[in-house]
Amino acid sequence: MRTVEHDGDRYLLVKQSGESSRVRDPETGEERYLPNDELTATGDSPLAVAARAVPEPTRRVLTAVHSERTLGALLELDERGPLSVREILGSYDLCESDVHGTFAELRAAGLVEEADVAGERGYATTDLASEGLDALRGDGSDD
Repeated sequence: MRTVEHDGDRYLLVKQSGESSRVRDPETGEERYLPNDELTATGDSPLAVAARAVPEPTRRVLTAVHSERTLGALLELDERGPLSVREILGSYDLCESDVHGTFAELRAAGLVEEADVAGERGYATTDLASEGLDALRGDGSDD
């Protein structure tokens, strides 16, 4: 499978014929035919493009969190935060280097930001993290 572009939108190439190709929109799953001469190969990984079916906030949480422990830290911070580093150290089974390593990774992913908590250094989740976690929890669904 290859990735193509048409009018600035990326599609997954499903089937190529003589004059047109069947393409699938990775976000909606909708398939349609487009003229071959209007398609440009992008070189993007078809799997990375297919992942765009998952909303960005959820995708960011899924790709940045590599363990249940890190997911738990992010969930707890979202539920209870912002939290000071002192409170994190006293409440969870994390040593200082674990806290700094875990939260540095989450900061790099744009899921956590530094916060002042009662005059102490701490962390808070970003709106992106909260939105992604809400989707994973099923919050805000039509159930």
